[in-house]
Amino acid sequence: MHVFLAGATGAVGRPLLRQLINSGHQVTATTRSAAKAQELRRLGATPVIVDGIDGAAIVAAVAAAKPGAIIHQMTALAGKPDLKHFDRWFAATNLLRTKGLDHLLAAAQATGVKRFIAQSYTGWNNMRGGGFVKTEDDPLDANPVKAQTETLAAIQYLERAVLKAPLTGIVLRFGNLYGPGASEEMIRLVRKRMFPILGGGAGVWSWCHVDDAAAATVRAVEHGARGIYNIVDDEPARVSEWLPYLAEAVGAKPPFRMPVWLGRLLAGDAAAQWMTEGRGASNAKAKRELGLQPAWPTWREGFRRGLFGQEQVDRRA
Repeated sequence: MHVFLAGATGAVGRPLLRQLINSGHQVTATTRSAAKAQELRRLGATPVIVDGIDGAAIVAAVAAAKPGAIIHQMTALAGKPDLKHFDRWFAATNLLRTKGLDHLLAAAQATGVKRFIAQSYTGWNNMRGGGFVKTEDDPLDANPVKAQTETLAAIQYLERAVLKAPLTGIVLRFGNLYGPGASEEMIRLVRKRMFPILGGGAGVWSWCHVDDAAAATVRAVEHGARGIYNIVDDEPARVSEWLPYLAEAVGAKPPFRMPVWLGRLLAGDAAAQWMTEGRGASNAKAKRELGLQPAWPTWREGFRRGLFGQEQVDRRA
């Protein structure tokens, strides 16, 4: 299939491009950088230099490519994480999740593309009541902290728009990503003991290695049905469990423990809530309907051997 990959140079975009090419697909891949265009060409893609919020340019690029499927992997996170000002940190990405998405869907409609896959997220945005592991049928958080309201609205907009579009729309909710290009800043903070456990660390997180996120996307391109899928590993875990394990895996001292009130003061409400009330996600639907088979089925193995790309495993059947 000819695939139009919007956002090919990010943490998921790079392994996704490699896996698409290795699976025999022809790929037109976008970037905003001329230097990165050369990298995409070396990897086997046809590069297009385009800004994701330039509607006319996006429509023209898709029309020229004539793809059978479009993948929306565009993000724009840069610099240090800023959980205290979460929406400001995610502002550019949220624009790509809304206006950028609109341009890609318009391009799909104008050129007759029938398959559309978009990146979403499962984690802090899950409903905090009830069980600690959520399925795709569980609602998202109806009362996010103020600092995350715009980001949650952008996620909800993306999911609604993709599912309502007159094509096979597939939403992949990635868990917390790790691996080459996705976890270097987190590891730096852990090594500096700047990533403490707040309170009892009771928040549950689900993880996803970037290679597994890419593999799930390839499966969605090839045979996914319309709908939402959680793309996470097999082991949701409390912060109090995975964070000390990560510290040990990267040769750091154990994380500090900090009262919730102090963590809220220093890092903001979003960080405090995520660390203490977060909910994980089930991958049962993705396993059943997409055939998801994580190469890194648990963060335990992934944190030991998959953080830095020493061993890139692809066990797709």
